[in-house]
Amino acid sequence: MRVVLDTNVFVSGLFFKGPPYQILDAWRRRALRLAVSSEVLEEYQRVSQEMAEVFPQVDLAVPLALLETYATLRKPRTLPAPVCADPDDDKFLACALGARTRLLVSGDRHLLAVDGYRGIRVLRPRQFIEEHLKKRLHQELIRGVRRIAGSGGVKNVFTGDAEP
Repeated sequence: MRVVLDTNVFVSGLFFKGPPYQILDAWRRRALRLAVSSEVLEEYQRVSQEMAEVFPQVDLAVPLALLETYATLRKPRTLPAPVCADPDDDKFLACALGARTRLLVSGDRHLLAVDGYRGIRVLRPRQFIEEHLKKRLHQELIRGVRRIAGSGGVKNVFTGDAEP
């Protein structure tokens, strides 16, 4: 599952606990893929640096490096006309179209107001977790249990021996 996160969701996930953090944690565990465009990535970096000045104890080098390495960088689609009341938010829609994803996670009222634009669902972080992420994590858990049951049991991760 590939998603686009608006800047507030991404940065909130770096600095605070809660749904944005849970989404980034799911990405870290590879339960979902983040799609970014160069414009979105630049905004993430700029706002993260601004927040780092307010919270100097938070080291952003690692998560930003992971983002550059593991996020899917896509060329955004050109929108024929401004879509959002705040045209600066259009970059997230353009990124979603370029990434061919139908999921954009945001708490921004301008983006939420255009939910459904060209088939793109704009969901609040908690709504995304409830409607998509919990189901995905549950399916992965079930697959893991079946894999363990089908393999004849649990193996010791250090020795490779079967555990009783």
